[in-house]
Amino acid sequence: MLTAERERQAFSSLYMAVTGDETESATTGGMSAYQISSPASGLSQAMDGSPGSLPSPQQLTEEASCKRELRLVKNREAARECRRKKKEYVKCLENRVAVLEKQNKTLIEELKALKDLYCHKTE
Repeated sequence: MLTAERERQAFSSLYMAVTGDETESATTGGMSAYQISSPASGLSQAMDGSPGSLPSPQQLTEEASCKRELRLVKNREAARECRRKKKEYVKCLENRVAVLEKQNKTLIEELKALKDLYCHKTE
């Protein structure tokens, strides 16, 4: 769980680096939620430094690198959630199998008892 918190913090800092938004809008459950800015705002911020010029290749590669890291962190968290849900689903199926096996065993025993009773009555 400690690594999940670190990844959330990394996600937050990467998000702020990519979007350039450092203002917190609200806090939910101990986690800060940040305002979402439009994709064009990052580009306009890069262009604010010198009007009429394109961002430098270094800025573009840094932004691409930040976006990639952000995507990787999101993917890692999504994969972790998917594995957790799969474990929960498998546990549920295992419990269901156990219940059905127990029910099957009692039904077999009941059938055997009824067969024995029927056989004794016919004799």
